[in-house]
Amino acid sequence: MNIIACYNIKGGVGKTASAVNLAHLASQQGARTLLWDLDPQGASSFYFRARAEASNADVSLLRRQKSIANHIEPTQYDNLSLLPADRSDRNMEMLLDSSKRPERKLSSILQGVMDHYDFIFLDCPPNISLLSESVFHSSDTLLIPTIPTTLSLRTLGQIISYKKENPKMFPRLMTFFSMVDRRKTMHKLIVDRPPALDTQILGSHIPYAADVERMGTKRQPLTAYAKSTPAAKAYRKLWQELLTELSPVSRHSQHNY
Repeated sequence: MNIIACYNIKGGVGKTASAVNLAHLASQQGARTLLWDLDPQGASSFYFRARAEASNADVSLLRRQKSIANHIEPTQYDNLSLLPADRSDRNMEMLLDSSKRPERKLSSILQGVMDHYDFIFLDCPPNISLLSESVFHSSDTLLIPTIPTTLSLRTLGQIISYKKENPKMFPRLMTFFSMVDRRKTMHKLIVDRPPALDTQILGSHIPYAADVERMGTKRQPLTAYAKSTPAAKAYRKLWQELLTELSPVSRHSQHNY
C-alpha cells in the first residue's frame, strides 16, 4: 500500500488536478484507491460531486479515529473512494496543535483503513503547517507539481531545503512539471534542461490545456471524459512512470492488485 501526497507550498500549480486524475487512473487499473481531500476549499470533492459540509467532521477524524470509515464515500468510478473535504477543516490546525505528537496524527487516522486500499492519495492545501508536517510523516511519496518558472522553482527549492533541515520527517520527494506551455521560452528551456536539484524530477510533464480547466464544469477526471486528449495521455504517462518509480516496499503494508 502506498500513500502519495500531492503537495506544494505554492497554490495554482495543478495539485488537485493531479490528485484527481492519478487516483482515477489507479482505480481504473483495478487498484483499490482512496482520495482524501485535505484542502478546506474542497476542489477534489467538487470534482467528484461530493458536497462539503460544515459538520465538524475533522473533530471526529482527529479525536475518534475509528470513525474515519464512516466519512468515506464511494464515487461513480469502480475502486475509487473519496474522503471529502469539510469546511470545518480550517480548524484542523488548532486541533492538531492540541494533540499529542501531531505529526503522527494522519498516520494514526489512516491506520484503520490501510488494509482496504492499495493507494491513498492526499490532496493537500498549499502551506507548511502542522497539517503538512503530519502529511510528510504519513506519506510514502511527496509528489510536487511544479510550473517551469523561476518562482515555482524557487518554491521547490524551499521544500527541498526544509527536507534537508528535517530529514527524518520527509518521505521520498518526486517532482514533475505541470501546466507546461512550450510556446513560452522559459517553460521550454526548463523542461528540456531541468536544473540540478536535490530531488527526483520525473520525465513526464502535464501541458497547459483548456481540457484540464474544463474539469470544473464537467466535474469529472479528465482521464474519464477526455481520454484521447494530449493532457489525459500525459497523465497516463505520468502515472505509469510514477508506478515504475515507487518502491516495492512502502512504509506501510503492501497489497497486490
